[in-house]
Amino acid sequence: MRRDHAVVIGASVAGLLAARALSDTFSRVTVIDRDVLPDGPDPRRGVPQSRQLHILLARGAEALDELFPGFSEEMTAAGVPHGDAQVDLRTYLDGHLLRPAPSGIIVFGVSRPLIEHMIRIRVAALEGIEIVDATDVLGLVTDMDRRRVTGVRVRRRTDDAEESTVDADLVVDASGRGSRARVWLRELGYPQPPTSNVRPDVVYVTRRYRREPQHLNGHNGSTMVPFPGLPRGGGVLREEGGRFAVVLFGLIGEEPPLDDGGMKAYAETLSGPDAAEIIRSARPLDEPVKMRYPASVRHHHEKLDRHLNGFLITGDALCNFNPTYGQGMTVAALEALLLRGLLADGTGDLAHRFFPAAAKVVDGAWFLAAGGDLRFPQVEGERKAIDRLVGRYLDHYRAAASVDPVLGASFIRVANMLDPPTRLLSPGHVFRVFRSARKAVRAPASRAEATGDVTPA
Repeated sequence: MRRDHAVVIGASVAGLLAARALSDTFSRVTVIDRDVLPDGPDPRRGVPQSRQLHILLARGAEALDELFPGFSEEMTAAGVPHGDAQVDLRTYLDGHLLRPAPSGIIVFGVSRPLIEHMIRIRVAALEGIEIVDATDVLGLVTDMDRRRVTGVRVRRRTDDAEESTVDADLVVDASGRGSRARVWLRELGYPQPPTSNVRPDVVYVTRRYRREPQHLNGHNGSTMVPFPGLPRGGGVLREEGGRFAVVLFGLIGEEPPLDDGGMKAYAETLSGPDAAEIIRSARPLDEPVKMRYPASVRHHHEKLDRHLNGFLITGDALCNFNPTYGQGMTVAALEALLLRGLLADGTGDLAHRFFPAAAKVVDGAWFLAAGGDLRFPQVEGERKAIDRLVGRYLDHYRAAASVDPVLGASFIRVANMLDPPTRLLSPGHVFRVFRSARKAVRAPASRAEATGDVTPA
């Protein structure tokens, strides 16, 4: 049975995907955003990270194809580059160049404004969905006993606008890191969820450059992961429009500069040469843009035994990660698939079903992002004894993956959220790690390896 009306707070990627999931169950879905939404693939104020480098992980692309059949083909037709994550991209782990070999794992180099625009077009075309911009959501409306949401209070962002109420059978908060959900729930007498915090204090700078065929020997990009002793990282990714996006970032006090000479000098300190090559030799297309990301925060609503009926939280409003791991859009897509599946079984007791299941979606991404940041002793966050043991093993794993392409492929699968992190700990992998780690030499062992001129195994 189709329900009447659902409201989504936020028209970013997570909100639009939630609306897609809701459209199978609700005859009307209203998406409300405070921004004036652009007509084309343009950055907007409410998504300050939209000018930064983004990547669509392989599992995220699969999820978008499930929600919007043919979406990957549409991206390709729009000029979005894609390639094998283990062949067309170079990955430096702890200074070791990941062994290249065909993996069949496809990732897309798409800018945030373009993918959000493409998703918004798809969602707006669905029957019963309305996207309302330039409107603030002021709070929740509930029934008399405050057990169920009945709508939201809104006001248009004009000088003479008055507050009004939008009735709803279900409200989904996808308003991002600035979500007011915890405040609203506290005001209604609901308990606050426990939180997990990891504070890497990341500062990152992105700039775009004109791509030429000789750059990176034709590769689509590169990732240079920071590690203890070198809290600096960077990435290069080929995007639509014949360009590269270059990101430089630092943790725990390291901060990339914004001037040409400073960016080049910073890039030359990274564990791989690729960002420095582009900054040194390519023509810049825009000005560098800097952002600061103090902490990853996870709100454990799954640990509460009392929920406000008819109210869900998704995307960054539920859990936000260090953006340098590139997981945000993929997690949002997986949460949308989860929501669609749960709604197929009915709307009863939805919050009690959604939050524990969403926690399982988040678990793998949190393990990778939080675990990677907590390798740095200066990063604030909870550490357990088992984390140190696993961390030492993964140190060996990263080295061994520069020698053994099977280990490299498994790492890429986990990083792209195709497999759970436990895949790296399987008995067969443990054997391969300790067999190969001794053979690893920190890259670049030779100029050929540094430039990627190696023969895939």
